[in-house]
Amino acid sequence: MAPYNLLVTRLQKALGVRQYHVASVLCQRAEVAMSHFEPTEYIRYDLLEKNINVVRKRLNRPLTLSEKIVYGHLDDPAHQEIERGKTYLRLRPDRVAMQDATAQMAMLQFISSGLPKVAVPSTIHCDHLIEAQLGGEKDLRRAKDINQEVYNFLASAGAKYGVGFWRPGSGIIHQIILENYAYPGVLLIGTDSHTPNGGGLGGICIGVGGADAVDVMAGIPWELKCPKVIGVKLTGSLSGWTSPKDVILKVAGILTVKGGTGAIVEYHGPGIDSISCTGMATICNMGAEIGATTSVFPYNHRMKKYLSKTGRADIANLADEFKDHLVPDPGCHYDQLIEINLSELKPHINGPFTPDLAHPVAEVGSVAEKEGWPLDIRVGLIGSCTNSSYEDMGRSAAVAKQALAHGLKCKSQFTITPGSEQIRATIERDGYAQILRDVGGIVLANACGPCIGQWDRKDIKKGEKNTIVTSYNRNFTGRNDANPETHAFVTSPEIVTALAIAGTLKFNPDTDFLTGKDGKKFKLEAPDADELPRAEFDPGQDTYQHPPKDSSGQRVDVSPTSQRLQLLEPFDKWDGKDLEDLQILIKVKGKCTTDHISAAGPWLKFRGHLDNISNNLLIGAINIENGKANSVRNAVTQEFGPVPDTARYYKAHGIRWVVIGDENYGEGSSREHAALEPRHLGGRAIITKSFARIHETNLKKQGLLPLTFADPADYNKIHPVDKLTIQGLKDFTPGKPLKCIIKHPNGTQETILLNHTFNETQIEWFRAGSALNRMKELQQK
Repeated sequence: MAPYNLLVTRLQKALGVRQYHVASVLCQRAEVAMSHFEPTEYIRYDLLEKNINVVRKRLNRPLTLSEKIVYGHLDDPAHQEIERGKTYLRLRPDRVAMQDATAQMAMLQFISSGLPKVAVPSTIHCDHLIEAQLGGEKDLRRAKDINQEVYNFLASAGAKYGVGFWRPGSGIIHQIILENYAYPGVLLIGTDSHTPNGGGLGGICIGVGGADAVDVMAGIPWELKCPKVIGVKLTGSLSGWTSPKDVILKVAGILTVKGGTGAIVEYHGPGIDSISCTGMATICNMGAEIGATTSVFPYNHRMKKYLSKTGRADIANLADEFKDHLVPDPGCHYDQLIEINLSELKPHINGPFTPDLAHPVAEVGSVAEKEGWPLDIRVGLIGSCTNSSYEDMGRSAAVAKQALAHGLKCKSQFTITPGSEQIRATIERDGYAQILRDVGGIVLANACGPCIGQWDRKDIKKGEKNTIVTSYNRNFTGRNDANPETHAFVTSPEIVTALAIAGTLKFNPDTDFLTGKDGKKFKLEAPDADELPRAEFDPGQDTYQHPPKDSSGQRVDVSPTSQRLQLLEPFDKWDGKDLEDLQILIKVKGKCTTDHISAAGPWLKFRGHLDNISNNLLIGAINIENGKANSVRNAVTQEFGPVPDTARYYKAHGIRWVVIGDENYGEGSSREHAALEPRHLGGRAIITKSFARIHETNLKKQGLLPLTFADPADYNKIHPVDKLTIQGLKDFTPGKPLKCIIKHPNGTQETILLNHTFNETQIEWFRAGSALNRMKELQQK
């Protein structure tokens, strides 16, 4: 018989798959499929175990759970250099997930790669392009009509390249992943910043840009800076009005929007057993708001219960066999440790304008009065990828049912977003949806909707000061409705429901009374609801498209006259010279999220057309020169105009430019358009005090230079009218700062140092013009 390695090699050639997929053909022990949709793609706990043992022997210390899963997916565990917060790891993720807004650019890049099929299981989920307007069915029909060209492109691209396609109406990507694809120990990357939702099922699920997804789909090892690990020890148990959402609202208040940058947040301790699997997913989901690489919980009986209820008891049984590798080692070390007693935790509400401004619900009314925030709640919104589980809907319905029993309905407008078609169908069957309608709610489509700005809001005018309360994850200025005067607060679904009934921020359901229709006062009781349905889930309509076995005849067409889709042209290579006399396009003042850099809402329709969407470049960023948004000085004409127009003027006249930013530049969404747009319009570098992780990587992938001030105070030395020269690129090496010459209009100069986090591979991306260009170079070689 041929040696095992030779047999594997022959099978690899015959099957065209990676070794650990081939090995599953040979190994008959515990063959359990990753999902019902990919019956021949197996969970490889044996390989995870093997890699963990190699790394454990090398490091000779106890491992955290996140280390086990991450290091267990190393491309070369025997030789990979491992140092938290320092080295770059080369990893082999198990699968890729993409939502429709980011999948367009990801698939366009994959098409440009010239590869015939994806190398790992991958899926596309249609959830971002459905605007909330009239209600679920009507909004879905309208979205299918308006976005037909994009949906057809994604469906045909998925069919041609072997990617599963979830049609519009199927639900929000992260809920679909939790129901079908996440499992304990999985390493999954997704082109959405809230991909960490899957940590609620014990997986390491990380949000990335589309170019990262292309690497993994191409079978290239994926690079990630070795994360630090923040431990959050939970003791006590949840009860009363306190919910899983309050855990992450509290953590956000502790760590702030950048406190988790470069780290995985790992929850542990006896308190986790009082949290449902979907509740753990809520906590992990909103971990994106503290800048964390991802968040994760250890495998436990709540996860096993959820896996069994969603038709995956075989995965739960396999996880039981390998449980030692799906929990942290005793005595493992955390870089930072936070302790929270769930028995003492109170309901929280965070905002406005930032998700880390934490208030106990009991105190937010008095704070709002002091700060001049509107007390009247105009709209309460529950759902989103963070809080749209069966348990969430049940707890909200339990609150609504009490109000109805006393003849009350919501004083505020009230909307409900089911997380998936399965959740929608099940809450309809079990009566929750009708209770929420009866109290005054409108059930929206199974989609992101208002959470990402897909909301045709009619009750206010732009510029009108108002308050909304949501169970979403983000509340940046203008995010939900494009109105900068909307004060958005995030909290749990049951608190949103109670506040929508009361109509004011001053209401504390734990202590305050409502007046029923009969004039009698009553107090809402803390909601209680099943974490999972007593009957089986109702799957609802079938919304999944399998990729065909033979896609040779499948076409993917992009019209050259399309306003929604545009094939990509490669970016220009680095010319081998230092960057001389860069013009400053804008010096940004204060917070600058990816929403500021590349707005969502109405701009989502251009996510597949780079030139058209570039017309929103930095239109939300505040220019330090005049304190205005979307108004910058053209250095040639000296006239003030929109940021995109000025960038296009510079590009047309051969003027290369740079952006100056503040702290945590690019926090928020994973959208790589915030990196593609400045590159497309002639940008060469972004210089800031600090970056959010995903955005920094996205900039590198597109051939831009994300640089940070060696001395943050040097931010103040640069003025919008200056010109900058960046030196040292000919000797561009990891860890070596670059020089920046600041040339002032009066003829004087200053020299400052700029730091970077480039490794050798990433420097090659810069030299080639982009990571995609570099991939093509390697293919040609």
